[in-house]
Amino acid sequence: MRALKWYAVRALKTLLLALLVLLSGWFVVVWARALRKPSPPGGESKRPTAASVAVGVLTDFFDTLGVGSFAPTTWLFRTFGMVPDRLLPGTLNVGHALPSVAQALVFIAIVEVEAPTLALMIGAAVAGGWIGAGMVASWNQRRVRLAMGTALLIAAVLLARQLALGSVADDRALGLDGALLAVGVAGNFLLGALMTAGVGLYAPCMILVSLLGMNAKAAFPIMMGSCAFLMPVAGWRFVARDAYAPGVALGLTLGGIPAVLVAAFVVRSLPLEAVRVLVLGLAIWTGASLLLAARRS
Repeated sequence: MRALKWYAVRALKTLLLALLVLLSGWFVVVWARALRKPSPPGGESKRPTAASVAVGVLTDFFDTLGVGSFAPTTWLFRTFGMVPDRLLPGTLNVGHALPSVAQALVFIAIVEVEAPTLALMIGAAVAGGWIGAGMVASWNQRRVRLAMGTALLIAAVLLARQLALGSVADDRALGLDGALLAVGVAGNFLLGALMTAGVGLYAPCMILVSLLGMNAKAAFPIMMGSCAFLMPVAGWRFVARDAYAPGVALGLTLGGIPAVLVAAFVVRSLPLEAVRVLVLGLAIWTGASLLLAARRS
């Protein structure tokens, strides 16, 4: 019976990985077609810069280790004036989509988690991301600033909570069932929707699964799989509405994918508490500055 369950889990994981490869392939095709179209007069450049590639390397390297990429990327973009505020959510979701796919392919394959929990929570995040992206892509700059500023401050609170929780015992559950599974699915649906407004999913997802009694390591395939499936879907909606900076997003992708592979297979782990504290500070600073900019506008 145990052997049959093991084969069922492996089969479902294999199916998820195959679907992820197909989804990412589709996203590459539709994005490449969009990049080949001529830019409108005064539109955003479609050429990646060295700065955008460097941001992709830095943020996706630490993202693979569980720090999260949205808050530091937003801070860097605003500090160096790389992306207009109105285009921040779309650029984040499009540019970090394929590096997130690379992360998920690694962690779904190697980290143990119950397959039904993994599949249902990923599906909920994708549904939330589809709905959220359709709304956020049509927002004006002031609404984006308000949403992202509030979202980053919420993310800072959640990250502070994660730091306060510290390490969680490794002998906890690897899956959910019954009411706890329903709560996990509903929570990940909400996190998927919020992610399209610029809230990183990693810290809140790790807190969610920990509070529901799961092993903290099981959060890695769940949160990375959620992002990997929802970001190409959400990203396509931003691309279709031209609500992103294409050149900067391409730079994030080109720098991010190699950084993910280095972090996953070469570095594997670092003493990250100081980095998380830094990200917490960046989230508070950037969130507050976005809210002040929205107030002034």
